[in-house]
Amino acid sequence: MAHKEQVIKPLFAKGPSLGIRLLVFAVLSAALMVVDARFEALKPVRSQMGLVLTPFYWMADLPVRAWQNATQQISSRNELMAENEKLKAEALLLQRRLQKLATLTEQNVRLRELLNSAALVDDEVLVSELIGVDPNPYTHRILIDKGEKDGVFLGQPVLDARGLMGQVVEIMPYTARVLLITDNTHSIPVQVNRNGLRAIAVGTGNPESLELRHVADTADIKEGDLLVSSGMGQRFPAGYPVATVKEVIHDSGQPFAIVRATPTAALNRSRYLLLVFSDRRTPEERANDSAQAQEAADREAQQQRESTTASQAESPGEATDAAPHAPTPAQETH
Repeated sequence: MAHKEQVIKPLFAKGPSLGIRLLVFAVLSAALMVVDARFEALKPVRSQMGLVLTPFYWMADLPVRAWQNATQQISSRNELMAENEKLKAEALLLQRRLQKLATLTEQNVRLRELLNSAALVDDEVLVSELIGVDPNPYTHRILIDKGEKDGVFLGQPVLDARGLMGQVVEIMPYTARVLLITDNTHSIPVQVNRNGLRAIAVGTGNPESLELRHVADTADIKEGDLLVSSGMGQRFPAGYPVATVKEVIHDSGQPFAIVRATPTAALNRSRYLLLVFSDRRTPEERANDSAQAQEAADREAQQQRESTTASQAESPGEATDAAPHAPTPAQETH
């Protein structure tokens, strides 16, 4: 009995070796590259292959693009934050410069106003700067940077570009204290610029208000009237603006009206002031000097009259002496 040999087929069929396969694929690739480079037959195929492979390219590039986007966002946020901080610093510096520029502009305006005011003042003036304010809320005094070395004297009037501010009450070598017109211990004789009505303006302790004392209820004064220094008392020169009438209250049962005024000077804002060097002589000295000047003027006028009379008296005598020597027309005929 013959036994047939049973042949067991392998599970995986054995094909060509890997070397042969590599060689075949290499030759095929070289042939495709030559054909693609020399001929245009493979262009449609390459285009279709590119369309099919595009999703794979996009998937392969997705991690790189995600990383780049994340890096860009992080760097962009950091750059924006840094740029924001830089812009904030620059804005702060520009605001500081703008404030300084505004301050310089205001100082320039005040100095121009001050110079214009000084040009309108007939008396000699000296520009000074405010360097301190009395901390006592019940005393309105300021400190200026001019003193005895600069010729400042007690009672010297002080004004700004808008009007009268006060007077010097204390002198140091290089500084001086000024009592403002709104201090409750200060008073100044004024007159209404419109009609010359005289009154006394007294400080109230409020830097925005003055009061006029002993103004008759029937006096011709109204809101908006300008009050100027009258020159009474020989302390303040006449004609300086002091205040503007703000309110006039008439009470039929009272002999005097209540008159409130607002100072024309910027007492709480002015930084540059004017010291007025007016005539510092006493009334007696001023009267004596005036009398002496009048006597000198009278003597000079008398001397001029005498010289004129003498010259007129000499003129007729010269004409009489010269007449006999002059030939007459009849003598000339003979």
